[in-house]
Amino acid sequence: MAPAERTALHGEHLALGGRLVDFGGWELPQQYSSIRDEHLAVRTAAGLFDLSHMGRLEVRGPGASDYLQGLLTNDLAQVAPGRAQYTLLCREDGGILDDLVIYRRDIDDFLVVVNASNREKDVAWMRSHLSDGVELIDRTQALSLLALQGPKAASVLPTSIELSSLPYFGFAEGLVGGVRSKGVQALISRTGYTGEDGFELFVDSERAVEVWRAVLETGRDGGVLPCGLGARDACRLEAGLRLYGNDMDENTNPYDAGLGWTVKLQKGPFLGSEALAEIKARGPLRRMFGLTTDERTIPRHDGRVLREGREVGRVTSGTYSFFLSRGVGMASVAIGEGEPGDRVEVDSRGRAGSAELVSLPIYRGSVKSPTASKN
Repeated sequence: MAPAERTALHGEHLALGGRLVDFGGWELPQQYSSIRDEHLAVRTAAGLFDLSHMGRLEVRGPGASDYLQGLLTNDLAQVAPGRAQYTLLCREDGGILDDLVIYRRDIDDFLVVVNASNREKDVAWMRSHLSDGVELIDRTQALSLLALQGPKAASVLPTSIELSSLPYFGFAEGLVGGVRSKGVQALISRTGYTGEDGFELFVDSERAVEVWRAVLETGRDGGVLPCGLGARDACRLEAGLRLYGNDMDENTNPYDAGLGWTVKLQKGPFLGSEALAEIKARGPLRRMFGLTTDERTIPRHDGRVLREGREVGRVTSGTYSFFLSRGVGMASVAIGEGEPGDRVEVDSRGRAGSAELVSLPIYRGSVKSPTASKN
């Protein structure tokens, strides 16, 4: 087995006592202090994450817009320069290859963020459909990605740009720096994966340590903590944000995953559009719900969802929410087998516990827009 890759911030994680784990082929912190403290910091103040394992791809050149419009499910024509969009990459049969966020820097100049575990697959797929004159450059190693997430993020991020004028899913170039730094040039995006207001910072990997330290130093008095993957997963699950490999995969179509809103069939043909049109006309076979428990039951991935002893669905993601003080999860349930408010049983490691089906998101944080997010 090949050794896990390391981000430019690996030394910072060690210095802060991060408990490192292998995630998508990268060595990253599961937590620093505790998942509980980090989870609560994101919900009440802000947390700083290293997301440099995510794939960062540049797509540019004459025809880049048309190329991506024919490859992705959402309508790129609705995205102006300086704005981002959540979208899906699908197979010809409508199965989801990945979910991603695309940033439009100019008419034919894009930055695309894909899931870490899917990067090589996505790059190969995208290159196999590449149009003449369009370049696809993998910038994952050269460009680091940090995320500051939480209700206080805007007030503690040390930057030269006016954050109050930056809309949700908007981005701008600016400096990020602390009291002992003149600042580092970064692309600052008002996006995230926690359900809270926050920002993602794209910086040259050679300057990532400076930015990491500057944000922690400036935010320390405001309660900012470095946060690991455990807190990130709990927050995104509360917010109803999908995790590729758990809540969807190549055998899942967007409508069954509750992501049909990302499919814009009216924009014209794109890869998978014919199959997706047939699926939409037929109607979804499954529905995504949130789950909450009122016992010591913690929903776990692939656990059975039961009604009166019958299996009606499967848990796709689950964890314990320190913020909500209960088990939470997401479940894929057969159409007609449940509605919000219905009581079900969840098989958690061989033990059935009571749960309630709820609408997503389970918890709505400081983000005002209902649009889903990803990083």
